Amino acid sequence: MPPFLALLLTFSLLFAPLTTPPQQTQIEIRDLAVSYFYGEGITFTAHLFANVPVQEAYLFFVVQGEQNTHLIPLQPDSDGQMKYRHRIADGIIRPFARVEYWFQVNFTDGQTVVSDHAAFRYTDNRYPWQTLESGLLSVHWYAGDMSFGQEALDAARTGLEKAQVYLGYPPTSKIDLYIYATPTDLQNALQLGGLTWIAGHAAPDLDVALVSIEPGENQSTEMARQIPHELAHILLYRMTGPPYVNLPTWLVEGIASQMEQTINPDYVQVLNLAVEKNNLIPINNLCGPFPADVSGAILAYAESDSFVRYLHDTYGASGLQLLLRAYADGIQCEQGARQALGLPLSQLDSHWQKAVLGQDVLNVALANLFPYLAMLALVLLIPAWRMNPQKQESPAHERYLKQSSD
Repeated sequence: MPPFLALLLTFSLLFAPLTTPPQQTQIEIRDLAVSYFYGEGITFTAHLFANVPVQEAYLFFVVQGEQNTHLIPLQPDSDGQMKYRHRIADGIIRPFARVEYWFQVNFTDGQTVVSDHAAFRYTDNRYPWQTLESGLLSVHWYAGDMSFGQEALDAARTGLEKAQVYLGYPPTSKIDLYIYATPTDLQNALQLGGLTWIAGHAAPDLDVALVSIEPGENQSTEMARQIPHELAHILLYRMTGPPYVNLPTWLVEGIASQMEQTINPDYVQVLNLAVEKNNLIPINNLCGPFPADVSGAILAYAESDSFVRYLHDTYGASGLQLLLRAYADGIQCEQGARQALGLPLSQLDSHWQKAVLGQDVLNVALANLFPYLAMLALVLLIPAWRMNPQKQESPAHERYLKQSSD
């Protein structure tokens, strides 16, 4: 090395700065995770990596079907661990809803860091679910073998195809079907205390349908009945969107019943008994929630099934679609039918009873009113009877006086 270069190197080393460059600030949120046991609580966790003092930290989460974002203040521990446990008893999270969540941390120096967004579906993890998929359908079950699941998937596909033709609306996004082994398991999952007659349930805005089918000799019949019924609710919701809540219950349940591949034999028996005893429920009374008692609920379903079948036979699928649009627009129950089909609901009810059930509605109404008419007659006649003898005796009394005077 030339002497002048050696000298230059020596001076460079001697006068090199004695301080080290400032350390880069490292801020990161990672390792987002969720753990839960269905029906008890959900734990959200994440890890904060930062060498700057924290001012405040938050968990954000949004539940599918809700508009509000939930904000939870947090305090990271000394290792940067952030944790929040949500108790299911406190509400907020619906069964089988998709939940999106993320974390945000604000620092004392004014910096803010936001984590990536993560999501999970709050499914019932008390059971070892098996899954089969086909196209837009996913079927989940925990009791029964693979052939059970395949048969359920086939029933679901057949039901969707029929509903698509019937309603003229194709499914466009994924649908999840969960099969419980018993109605009790399903009712416990949804906390439907007291409604022991419920064997299926649809959460249309969540794209989730639940049914209860026990593996065995009746599984084919129950699959053909329950699965298409619940899937129809989801398709109806997709047709109408949030105005689905405006649809009369008799129309929603009646259409869903039409999708069933097997006819419920109980419906015919229940209808015949109601006709015999003259205790049919007016269709107008079925626009809202069905009766909570077993007998009333079954009769409501039976009437809805028969009434919608009559409307479809009379006005076709296009008539039902007109009804759906009218009710989705918020028109009240009686007049929605008039706008769509030209007759008010009460008149359509009378036509259905006469055409399908053989009921002479006027005579039935008079028969039902007879006790009240008889009571009214007595109320009106008794005072007249009390007054009438005086009027009848007056001429006789006059004749008696006349004869006496003669």
